[in-house]
Amino acid sequence: MQPIRVTYNQACELLSIKRTTLRELTLNDPTFPKAYKAGTSRQSAVFFDYAQLIEWHKNQIQSLNVLGA
Repeated sequence: MQPIRVTYNQACELLSIKRTTLRELTLNDPTFPKAYKAGTSRQSAVFFDYAQLIEWHKNQIQSLNVLGA
């Protein structure tokens, strides 16, 4: 069973990137899935939608394949 949402750290593990890279993606890449908070306080956990992360990754691979072809 696949998760519905993943934490910031889990997103890093899924994409095999560091936290700083994930932060740069969220700030600079408009195609990257938006994070959402589980609550209203500043310390609420941040999550990403699992399906959106996978779709974004597939699109990145496809665009690299198109550029390389």
